[in-house]
Amino acid sequence: MSLRIGYVREHFSSPLLQFAEADEGRTITLVECPSGTGQLISRLTKDEIDVAIALTDPLISGIANGSQAYKLIGSYVTTPLNWAVITGRDSKYEKISDLKDTTIGISRLGSGSQTMAYVMGFQQGWSPEGMKFQVNNDIRGLINSINDGSTSAFMWEWFTTKPWLDSGEVRFIGSVPTPWPSWLVAAQPSANTEALKQFLTTLSTYVSSFDSTERRETNNVEFIQSKFGYGEEDIKAWMKSVSYPQDCLVIPKDVIMNTLSILEKAGVVKSPEGGFTVNDFVEPKVVKLT
Repeated sequence: MSLRIGYVREHFSSPLLQFAEADEGRTITLVECPSGTGQLISRLTKDEIDVAIALTDPLISGIANGSQAYKLIGSYVTTPLNWAVITGRDSKYEKISDLKDTTIGISRLGSGSQTMAYVMGFQQGWSPEGMKFQVNNDIRGLINSINDGSTSAFMWEWFTTKPWLDSGEVRFIGSVPTPWPSWLVAAQPSANTEALKQFLTTLSTYVSSFDSTERRETNNVEFIQSKFGYGEEDIKAWMKSVSYPQDCLVIPKDVIMNTLSILEKAGVVKSPEGGFTVNDFVEPKVVKLT
């Protein structure tokens, strides 16, 4: 039986899509989760997927806040994610500081769009207890909310939302890069250990090929254009900003602990008595901690 792999269909997923096309369903089946990491975590919890390739911060905060639905098993993208701060085309907001005490749009509770809003608030000196959110499910709901005035802004990955900027439907008033590597891999505790290891080992070969110098300059641009329709210059700019791991089975311990430290300062998680332990977050039969 093939592993059910939950993912978000964005340019970051290109190596995974190439893997799936070659695999033809023999070992993996892709399950698209357009609402993002909040939806991925929900589907892990409901046993609708076995594996999720998802954002670092909500995966870690979910476990820190008590979820037993999944453990971390590997890495996917080692560079930060650049989150655009996005407002309506005719809104009154001109800079991030204007958003204080307003309602921020998010896709789901516990999603990356919410955790990064807390990080933005922390950087601005806002109290996390005073931040207000409205759930709008997906990118279309978020865009509608900033243009009908029900929210002031929302946060989403820069290049994913740039087509709406280029069309004039939204405005960018800032950006907040993640202070951690952006994507990790998580799995249900009941998932087959050997199948997970094989999946990550094979994914590493596709990631390595995608991340190679020769593919960056030719094949990757063509592939992303064909799958996502982005402009060539945007793709080349993104390719200069992104890196993938040499081995998807590896997670540096510092990634987990440093992320927890920042999320605690931002009010997203609360450290238990005695502090957090790395082993509480990972599946040791699969992952290699460094």
